[in-house]
Amino acid sequence: MSCDAVHWCAALNIDSLSESQVDNTTQNSQCLNKAGIEPVSFAFITKSGVPQASPDPLTDFTSPFAASTVDPSKDLFMGPGDTIVLDMHDTPAGFQVVIHDVTTGETGSMTASVANGFRQVLYEPKGNCHSAPYAYHPMYASSSEHTRLTWTAHGYNVAFSDEIGHFEYCDVVNNQKCHSGGATDASADGDDNYCFAASLSLLVQVSGCTDTDVDFDGPSYQPTAWPGTGSARPVPDPIVFTSPLFDTSNGTSNYDRIAFETDLPRIEAADLGGSCDRSTGTGCTNPPPGANFYPIYTTGTLGGQCVWQEGGASLPGTTNTFGGNSTAEYGSLLSLAYPIPGGVVSRYNNYRNTLTTNPCRA
Repeated sequence: MSCDAVHWCAALNIDSLSESQVDNTTQNSQCLNKAGIEPVSFAFITKSGVPQASPDPLTDFTSPFAASTVDPSKDLFMGPGDTIVLDMHDTPAGFQVVIHDVTTGETGSMTASVANGFRQVLYEPKGNCHSAPYAYHPMYASSSEHTRLTWTAHGYNVAFSDEIGHFEYCDVVNNQKCHSGGATDASADGDDNYCFAASLSLLVQVSGCTDTDVDFDGPSYQPTAWPGTGSARPVPDPIVFTSPLFDTSNGTSNYDRIAFETDLPRIEAADLGGSCDRSTGTGCTNPPPGANFYPIYTTGTLGGQCVWQEGGASLPGTTNTFGGNSTAEYGSLLSLAYPIPGGVVSRYNNYRNTLTTNPCRA
């Protein structure tokens, strides 16, 4: 979502898990009620580098929402079509994100440091709920198939991810519930939750719902919403970005390889109403059931440099489509191991296609 009717903003967002994979215990009920099973330290990227309020998972999404409410006087705002340079690195004080908007000349930053009020929820399964000052640092100094978290559906580390499937149109909204169908739904269904009325929309007056679109019938899964699909309707320009670089003793270097990954099996799983058996892979499909389209990444050229772009396979100037559809690009089912008390369990949560090279070096 945008930060006002015509601008984007950004945030440093750090999620944790309040569950032990070693002994299968979970966090105490007080903390679960306040911060959920995945506590979030959240801070907007500000022009001063100082957060609006303490990024404490116990308070940043509760009244008065001081940390999570946009403040135009403090936050870095970016316009549609702006070119930005993104720098993410570790510092002695904590992980730091710096965004320089080349178009406007403005810069914003945020450091996940104790001085900036970052905190971590203490894991106290049998106690009361507390958080403590915490400086967040990266777990790994490199990126490969082996530098992953052991509790997330995705198996990547350094990655660009566009999380789609969190909006569906709804014609009648009452108490954040949908009581009618919308543009892509004949009637309201079970995933039409967290809804808002058109009066809350800042620019184009539309009403809709923001829960996970588990039946894949919302705008994200229609070809008319994406560039590069041949749609006769107006569509936005694609997101365009260069491959990431990492620091070395001799400057910056490209990563040797890249991979395409999508966590469709996790969204198609039985606990979300789907038919995918994540133990065997049976019933898992790509593209997902109900989707009329699933976006892919292709490469093109901008200013003589190779860039990645998102949408369909027919964007003007495209140089590589990687098969031209989601089935070809995202590859086969990927089994990942997850710790459980006394051993591990394997789950199919993703499709992944690892290339032997980096075909779009920065």
